[in-house]
Amino acid sequence: MDNQERHIYQQRRKFLGGLGALGLAAFGNPLNAAADQNKSIALPFDNGERVLTSAFPQKSDVILLRTRPPLIETPFDVFDQGVFTPNDRFYVRWHLADIPTAVDPATFRLDIRGHVNKTVSLTLNDLLRKFPRFEITAVNQCSGNSRGFFSPRVPGGQWANGAMGNARWTGVRLKDLLEYSGVRTNAVQVRFNGLDAGVIPQTPKFMKSLAIDHALDGEVMIAYAMNGEALPLLNGYPLRLVVPGWYATYWVKMLHDIEVLDKPDNNFWTAKAYLIPDNHFANVHPGEKGFKQVPINTMLPRSFFTNVRPGVTFRLGQPMEIRGIAFGGLHGLREVQFSSDGGLTWAVASLGQDYGKYSFRQWRAAANFKTPGTKMLMVRATDTTGQMQPNNPNWNGAGFMRNVVESVDVSVA
Repeated sequence: MDNQERHIYQQRRKFLGGLGALGLAAFGNPLNAAADQNKSIALPFDNGERVLTSAFPQKSDVILLRTRPPLIETPFDVFDQGVFTPNDRFYVRWHLADIPTAVDPATFRLDIRGHVNKTVSLTLNDLLRKFPRFEITAVNQCSGNSRGFFSPRVPGGQWANGAMGNARWTGVRLKDLLEYSGVRTNAVQVRFNGLDAGVIPQTPKFMKSLAIDHALDGEVMIAYAMNGEALPLLNGYPLRLVVPGWYATYWVKMLHDIEVLDKPDNNFWTAKAYLIPDNHFANVHPGEKGFKQVPINTMLPRSFFTNVRPGVTFRLGQPMEIRGIAFGGLHGLREVQFSSDGGLTWAVASLGQDYGKYSFRQWRAAANFKTPGTKMLMVRATDTTGQMQPNNPNWNGAGFMRNVVESVDVSVA
């Protein structure tokens, strides 16, 4: 190994935290973490009172929805601090309750098997040394982000808008791993399995699949770092799948097994769970039945206010800067429009630095009110295909894929 190769290798190793940095650390059991009852936050919907907690490993002042399996939301003021969501404030969503509280990087293996030319079992060092490093910035968003705003209400985790985050993901391309193992002709899908499990044997193992062409597109990746640091334990250490532009249900955490399939995957979490109405906005009427459903897949454009809250007071005649974040979902963000008069007129907002088509971008606009009273601010995003956020919210029984134009009422005095 020459000096340049050694430097690259050392730089990559720091992302994994070195041998034992996470694997041998005494985390305790994060599933039993308790919230600080003296700190709370009110989410803007019925029964929205929540406590903030710093009791989970590597997490600080996050909103607790559930302890086991963990559901932790990012407080929304975090998104005003920059387009990269800090790792210690990044939301968490697990499906199964039996989650390893530590993983030893020295003994961990990533297996690739199934419809391949050779079965391989890779160490973390193999990933660092044998494959090119790959980075991409992408939003990770829960399918049920904003579920608490659905009306009529639906069951499931009652998230506000903070079940999402943006990070620079570092690792290796899935394409490179699959080509190393050798995908056989007639491969159909690739299935991904993590280290989590149910508390009883009858619980279906959480596994998700991607079409073979998608898995080989060169953007789907296996990440060992986010925002320049090893993945936090609860965000999937030591490895997680990153599927840019797709909802986070596909971003399998603690990934340890990749299986190439020669027929469609019929496991519960791929074939029966996370289904949506088969129309563009996953929209049906409450009580409607008999409609076709398909697996949830790509994200839609969204935009948000980050420095304005409902009921805030603006001074009459005083210019104010309005800030927010937006993203294009599967496609890049073309523009963000802002309205200070309830949607009667719209102006194009200025956009901050572009970190890639899957990333958050900050937007800015100005407001200066000449008359007092209650005013409605609105924001909407348009992606590079011309797709714009709708004026009316969608509804489905699972509470998936909300992307309505955001609005906030403010007072002017």
